Amino acid sequence: MEFLGFTLDVAALTDSALTLLLKVVLALVILLVGRWLAKKAITIANRIMLRSRLDDTVASFLSRLLYGILLVIVVLAALSKIGVQTTSVVAILGGVAIAVGLSLKDQLSNFAAGIMIVTFRPFVRGDFIQVNGFTGTVTEITLVNTHITTTNNHDIIFPNSDITTSATTNYSSLPNRRVDITIGIGYDADIKTAKNIMLDLAASNPVAFSDPAPIVRVTNLGDNSVDLTLNVWTTNADWWDMQCDLLEQLKYALDDNKIDIPFPQRSVHVKGLDQMVNNMNQAQKPLPDKD
Repeated sequence: MEFLGFTLDVAALTDSALTLLLKVVLALVILLVGRWLAKKAITIANRIMLRSRLDDTVASFLSRLLYGILLVIVVLAALSKIGVQTTSVVAILGGVAIAVGLSLKDQLSNFAAGIMIVTFRPFVRGDFIQVNGFTGTVTEITLVNTHITTTNNHDIIFPNSDITTSATTNYSSLPNRRVDITIGIGYDADIKTAKNIMLDLAASNPVAFSDPAPIVRVTNLGDNSVDLTLNVWTTNADWWDMQCDLLEQLKYALDDNKIDIPFPQRSVHVKGLDQMVNNMNQAQKPLPDKD
């Protein structure tokens, strides 16, 4: 058969078209079946991760990552069936991944830190922590940042890399916590009386532990006061209330027993002050009358 001066082999064209169509159909079958198998694999993987008590955030991330990898494999297999050179495709994907990694290196560091947080669990949702000078309750942990709500209801968002590279205090990791109250009394006050007052108030507090027993020690001889520090243990839940109650009760009890909490004082010595006073007095004397 001739067309525009060209001889066309209809049989060969038909065979080529059928071969290409068969390859396309086969590629679509691979794509559809591969996607179905990938979803089944993800479902099984999720069940295994949930049974192993893996964190929900980590499980979700790993599921999505595994599903993406399986889809890439399925797409490459489908492309190879229609004659596409998958080696060049893999090289292009690798170059794109490197470029994206370089442009998002800060986010990737937060991402890696998020993986460490949800894997090693230095804290979990609901824990009361202190990080970078902020104290609050952990409300959300993502793979990029962590949210804490402060006691005055401020939502603080920390990049995960900042958390993993700084000291973090987790007040909820242990069930009990110690209250430390330091009070300065005057040097003329009776130390034993003050210590007994502090111990009696701590022992009578309903949420204070008797074991270990409360103790009071002299912790500093300051410029203006003798500092006494009370150590008493309680649960994490009662720590704040007990500290506030003890502070108020100690103030009243010390006042009732005439034990003062002195204000800061400073003694100032001026050199030559006596001479200056004498000179001023001499200057103020009346001059003798002249007849």
